[in-house]
Amino acid sequence: QVQLVESGGGSVQAGGSLRLSCAVSGPTDDRQCMGWFRQVPEKEREAVAIINTANRRIRYGASVKGRVTISKDNAENTLNLELNPLEPEDTAVYDCAAALGDVRTHCSVQSTAYDRWGQGTRVTVSS
Repeated sequence: QVQLVESGGGSVQAGGSLRLSCAVSGPTDDRQCMGWFRQVPEKEREAVAIINTANRRIRYGASVKGRVTISKDNAENTLNLELNPLEPEDTAVYDCAAALGDVRTHCSVQSTAYDRWGQGTRVTVSS
């Protein structure tokens, strides 16, 4: 099955830029829906950005709309996320995920639709 490993988290300054990477390995098993989610304690996990890697359609979370870019680097086999400019409210554990989908799929922004997850990477934004 596909395996996901995140990197790029850490302590960053508000107003700066964040770049996270998710290394993808193993067979995808038709899981063309891939994206980034984030969660803080006692709050519901929310989508940051989702991409259908088959049809290239992208969906963004409302809280980061206008500040986020998601991309798939096929040469490096990574799913990348850029967030700029950062706000203190962006502090969270970020996690990449994959779900079943094909070229016809409208990928869900609900975390419950995803069944392959990375280990998570913590991001702390200071003001």
